[in-house]
Amino acid sequence: MFRRYRYGMTGEVQAADQPRLCVVGDYAWDVLIQANSNLLQGGDSFGEVTLAPGGSAANVAVWARRCGFAVDFVGKIGRDRFGQLAREDLDREGVTAHLVASDAHLTGSVAVFVDPNGERSMVSGRGADFFLLPSELPTNVIAASDHVHINGWSLFTDPPRAAVTLAAEIAHETGATVSLDPSSFQIMDEIGIETFIGWTRALAPDLILPNFEEGRVLTGLSEPKLIVNGLAELYPDAVVILKLDADGALVLHRGHEPVHIDPATDKLVDATGAGDSFAGAFLAHWLTHGDPVAAARFATPVAAWVVEHLGARPLPDGALKKRLRL
Repeated sequence: MFRRYRYGMTGEVQAADQPRLCVVGDYAWDVLIQANSNLLQGGDSFGEVTLAPGGSAANVAVWARRCGFAVDFVGKIGRDRFGQLAREDLDREGVTAHLVASDAHLTGSVAVFVDPNGERSMVSGRGADFFLLPSELPTNVIAASDHVHINGWSLFTDPPRAAVTLAAEIAHETGATVSLDPSSFQIMDEIGIETFIGWTRALAPDLILPNFEEGRVLTGLSEPKLIVNGLAELYPDAVVILKLDADGALVLHRGHEPVHIDPATDKLVDATGAGDSFAGAFLAHWLTHGDPVAAARFATPVAAWVVEHLGARPLPDGALKKRLRL
């Protein structure tokens, strides 16, 4: 199903034993703020404050690698201590990192507020990840990949929109597939739905992974089966995976009826990174076996385990490590 190539140390293309995934996008540090009660405007509250590695694209790369898949990550960081920590983090996770270091911008950071019910709200800073330029892409790495993953955070401003658009073009030119996670229904609303649809249709995704709210905003529909059919009309060449949080997922594969994937947990501690972990696990399974329904069934318990813990990338315990073996 997929090509078997990789790049050498000097950029030459070589035969490889397994396909490679290239994720292009944001790396940021999450400042997780978990309050014991609802925040009081102008007041003080107790809770937990934790610094954790994140960034939607980097999370997808790490979860795919934790599932045993070969992953390249392309992004931009500051030439600062957080940037160095980002390199160390990806190296520790086994992700092959291609990071552009900027003197002009700091490594990205995001404030993540987790309420007592586990729901999260985020405030994203404009770090170096927002300034990735097309000229900074390692085009040989992208050209040697079998699949390129892009998330919506890289489309909301330009740069880095031009960079990820070029990455998708290179992927299609070399016969690779492309996936898209829309990322934020609020920002889609702000920039205009038709504008966002135009940008994403130009990427010609082979796979799209919105959550319910993103699917609702993109299609104007509110029933999951109608949403996946509406998305299939917007992106006629794409497999549609609609993430439904506590209700599981819905998969629409070309020529098939939508398939519902049962949820795997009803215990929500922190929703941060749930969609990213689902996407990473899904891609690792799908790129290995080619079955989107089986991939969604594999990814759903992984995402469920994540929401039962704090942060986007909690370290897997023994039970999850067994599950991550493809």
